[in-house]
Amino acid sequence: MTLPVAFLRAARVEFVEAAAWYEAHGAGLGVEFIAEIQTCIRRAAEHPLTYAAVYRDARRVTAERFPYSVYFRAQAQRIVVLAVFHGSRDPAIWQRRT
Repeated sequence: MTLPVAFLRAARVEFVEAAAWYEAHGAGLGVEFIAEIQTCIRRAAEHPLTYAAVYRDARRVTAERFPYSVYFRAQAQRIVVLAVFHGSRDPAIWQRRT
């Protein structure tokens, strides 16, 4: 069963801004980024407990092509995306959202 997905506002903004950045640096690259992150989110929604908790109850799905991870919290009826986060950024930023 695939759980519904909700985004924290900050995570949605990160996702949109990263996609725009990639699109500005290569035609079609933003679309590819969106597809990859959506794949990560789908995997999390389908099998949330497959991914180990990395900080408190936050779990992580790592993108394959881009240096990003999706951090999420698995709840009984949905998953909540906490961050769509570049690997070189300070993790304390997304950790404050847990």
